[in-house]
Amino acid sequence: MSDDHVYMSLAEGHDDSDARWAFGTGFEDPLHGVDTTVPEDVDAAALAATCAALGDDALVLSQRLAEWVTRSPELEEEVALANIGLDLLGQTRLLYARCGQVDGTGRPEDAYAYFRDADDFRNVRLVELPNGDFAFSIVRLLVFASWRLAHFTELAGTADPVLAAIAAKGVKELTYHRQYAAEWAVRLGDGTEESRARMLVALEAVAPYWDELFAAHDARDAVMADLRQVLDAAGLPMPRATPVPGGGRTGGHTEHLVPLLTELQSVARAHPEATW
Repeated sequence: MSDDHVYMSLAEGHDDSDARWAFGTGFEDPLHGVDTTVPEDVDAAALAATCAALGDDALVLSQRLAEWVTRSPELEEEVALANIGLDLLGQTRLLYARCGQVDGTGRPEDAYAYFRDADDFRNVRLVELPNGDFAFSIVRLLVFASWRLAHFTELAGTADPVLAAIAAKGVKELTYHRQYAAEWAVRLGDGTEESRARMLVALEAVAPYWDELFAAHDARDAVMADLRQVLDAAGLPMPRATPVPGGGRTGGHTEHLVPLLTELQSVARAHPEATW
């Protein structure tokens, strides 16, 4: 990307004839100028699947975080959640761009974000659940960021240099995401009786979707130790829950993904050839 903040490019000069729907106006290929050759020892199909799934995770959660705009408890938290969503959107762009390069289709980012149906998405189900109250969104973000941080830390050493670079950049962002969620988890868990009660309910609601994360990437011990440290500081117990059968990585989603994508994709699908 030419800018760390995706909206900065809105003010730059651009050729309207080339502008489409990818997250703003005037964006160039986010991997422009990068050597995108797939190393000989890397399975291109597996690489594409990984990039698509991780991009889907980030896109769907960024959409959920965007729903907090105008609804957050305080303006400061609205800005924080919006910025976390923008970080995830930036990761989405890079991952979809890499996927289009290596999956043999040459598809642009728009094709993955706006012109696939829910059955084609491979995000984990945790990210598609409705926001609930602020406690639920904080617990979800804490779990997701802790897991994704562990995953990206490992991917920073992967054989594909482009994915490795994307992951290395993401590690810095995800470290902040986890810190933000952890600080709020401690504040709410060790706060009032009401905030503690809401955190307990949120933990029980999120816990059934944990196993799917570790099926997608086995980092259970490290992530659970990380979560236990935060929950201990918050005075909250580690929840136990029966895993929900199925999994988004194989196309099995909750009933919440379709309406989320319908809203996300509505304008692009109504005007697929529009320029702006």
